[in-house]
Amino acid sequence: MLLRWLVGIALVYLLVVALAWAFQERLLYLPHMGREPIGTPADRGLAWSPVTLEAEDGLALDAWWLPHERPRASLLFLHGNAGNLSHRLDSLVQFHRLGLSVLILDYRGYGRSEGRPSEEGLALDARAGWRWLREEADRAPEEIVLFGRSLGAAVAAQLAEALEASGRGQGPAAVILESPFRSVPKLGQRLYPFLPARWLARVSHDTETHVQGVEAPLLVIHSRDDEIIPFAEGEAVYRAAHDPKRLLEIRGGHNTGFLDSEPDYSAGIDAFLSEEAGLR
Repeated sequence: MLLRWLVGIALVYLLVVALAWAFQERLLYLPHMGREPIGTPADRGLAWSPVTLEAEDGLALDAWWLPHERPRASLLFLHGNAGNLSHRLDSLVQFHRLGLSVLILDYRGYGRSEGRPSEEGLALDARAGWRWLREEADRAPEEIVLFGRSLGAAVAAQLAEALEASGRGQGPAAVILESPFRSVPKLGQRLYPFLPARWLARVSHDTETHVQGVEAPLLVIHSRDDEIIPFAEGEAVYRAAHDPKRLLEIRGGHNTGFLDSEPDYSAGIDAFLSEEAGLR
């Protein structure tokens, strides 16, 4: 009887492991959570225009361009998991107050963008945003700031590393990573210690490794109250990065820290852009 019970538990565990391996991309990427738009920047008094980006594999991506009348720089906004660009209106207001023009995009499969999300696909989407800022908005690399939040932090770090590797002077003016994780396997192992997450993961998003190839000034923002990505994850990303770098500790939850910590949040970004990136 005991043997049957143990065998049953083992079979259930193996089934859970198999499902986690087979469906991990559906478990990781959550485009279905908030697909419909809930507003536009005009609702917050911001000038904007819709933009359609084309990724290198031909997919059309939904994006917004919010020009600032006197921009200190232009920011490529790579948002976190779930929802769409319209769920980031509060952040768009903050960045406008900081004197930044913003291009925010929805990854493939998110919002109204075509396709299905994947690690390789999100990297192509970020490159499409960078290419639009360079070619359509006519911004030089030293006028562009990369910003990534949560999942977007991994995407931003990967893009920054690739740009730095492509040649001298091709990297961004600065990189801001908010609530980053080290990598999907390491975060998965931390959150689900009962699963062999490091061995199961086919998706990497290795922020900790990508930041080692970033030469631009780096700001890591994280909250000790973060209930989804522990503060220790952001600390590890910060330690892995080269100087010049700063760590801005905020308070509040994973999805609310940037609001809960105003005005310290905006003041920290402002000081970083002025003092480290020379964007005044």
